Amino acid sequence: MPSESPLDNDALLRQHGLQVTAQRLAVLRAVSDRSHSTADDIDKIVRAEIGAISRQAVYDALAVLTEKGLLRRIQPAGSPARYENRVGDNHHHIVCRNCGSMSDVDCAVGDAPCLTAADDLGYEIDEAEVIYWGHCPECAAAT
Repeated sequence: MPSESPLDNDALLRQHGLQVTAQRLAVLRAVSDRSHSTADDIDKIVRAEIGAISRQAVYDALAVLTEKGLLRRIQPAGSPARYENRVGDNHHHIVCRNCGSMSDVDCAVGDAPCLTAADDLGYEIDEAEVIYWGHCPECAAAT
């Protein structure tokens, strides 16, 4: 997914009631350019782009942008949290057990939340998080 233009990201932040800051814009660009990156990876990208920024400022920006629904946080078992800007739909993820690469997978069947719980226990379900595990084509070919 290509990077949003600076004006698009400015407007996006304002639409969600957030102040436009260089840090937030850099984090949005980093996640847009490298979806499914860890916070540490995003921190390195942002530092390379804007220089003087603390790790805590990057983590704070990730938290605020996730809370406001501009980013999505995914944390597969045994993996650090990763971030993406594909929000607003109910897609899933596939993770390679060997190299850890992650890709988006569209909903398997039906409407969101894709999977209907056998018993919702009275909850109003609005999202199902499904993670498929396997081996990516490169790792599968190497074995």
